[in-house]
Amino acid sequence: MSPFDADNLKMVRDSARSFAEKHIRPHMMDWDERQHFPVEVMRAMGEQGFLGVLVPEKFGGAGLGYQEYITIIEEIAKVCGAIGLSVAAHNSLCSGHILLFGTEQQKDQYLSKLATGQWIGAWGLTEPNTGSDAIRMKCIALRDGDDWIINGTKTWITHGKSAEVAVVIARTGELLDSRGMTAFIVERGTPGFSSGKKENKLGMRASETAEMIFDQCRVPAKNVLGNVGEGFIQAMKVLDGGRISIAALSLGIAKGAYQAAVQYAQEREQFGQKIAEFQGIAFKLADMAVQIEAAELLTRQAGQMKDQGQKMTREAAMAKYYASEVAVRSATEAVQIFGGYGYTKDFPVEKFYRDSKLCTIGEGTSEIQKLVIARESLK
Repeated sequence: MSPFDADNLKMVRDSARSFAEKHIRPHMMDWDERQHFPVEVMRAMGEQGFLGVLVPEKFGGAGLGYQEYITIIEEIAKVCGAIGLSVAAHNSLCSGHILLFGTEQQKDQYLSKLATGQWIGAWGLTEPNTGSDAIRMKCIALRDGDDWIINGTKTWITHGKSAEVAVVIARTGELLDSRGMTAFIVERGTPGFSSGKKENKLGMRASETAEMIFDQCRVPAKNVLGNVGEGFIQAMKVLDGGRISIAALSLGIAKGAYQAAVQYAQEREQFGQKIAEFQGIAFKLADMAVQIEAAELLTRQAGQMKDQGQKMTREAAMAKYYASEVAVRSATEAVQIFGGYGYTKDFPVEKFYRDSKLCTIGEGTSEIQKLVIARESLK
């Protein structure tokens, strides 16, 4: 499908918007309060094609492009950033890694389940001691005949408890060697693979975040993704696409906060007039509108380059960096426009405010994005 097919893009937008309003909005605050990850909603999104957006139809996916993908995440995140985050992580990280580097047999075996929502996916790179500094990972895989034995812990993993399958990057070579890590597909139920602590988070509370623990976890060699030693290089390529998804997530949160603020400003009266008529409020809305428009253009540009097979490390980092910061600013200003009401859970902007912050941290902090942008710009 052409990324510039306006009619099809509208159809995708309407479908995602309708789903979010019907199946997510009525429950989102309850899920947030209880930190409940709604697996049943994820399954339903799989039936809609939202969990296999980029996966070819022959593997059970929707076979769409990044413009459609950006649109789906944006529409879901306008309602609930947490569910948008889970959709992004499932598509871009777990499924995305298998799609990019899996064999035909691996794609047929795993993508067919992931794309339809039959299985939920996780992706393990981060460890307790390595966030941005992933090259110092301590999770180790050692060869034992036709198998690999994995030992170590992965942390901050989306769907770390509920995922039926995970892509895990473990060290198979020397410390600090960028070619000393390998990616493995590990199924839930494999002896030695268990879940640890579930994080109690500020925001994105309906998106499960937990540890994955590997204790003498034996994985067959056929579950290696790509070649041995390529795991870290693969992960960096996967994150390029993942950053577009976090930019889309940020865009949705920013738009959701902005739309709520506009509506409230046109309804709320003080000193005998709508607060939208006060220049102080109107200028806030104007700044939000400009920044959101710029964030969308950066995000769509990165998506277009990805669809065309162009290198877009710099553009994806720009989109992720700028859109995530805009999400935080927009949510902050929305709370300010709502005033005291914005500080309560009776109105949606406090949740946008809490959810937005993760966008500047996950899949590479804003500081890491600036390093990437500078490095790529100076080449």
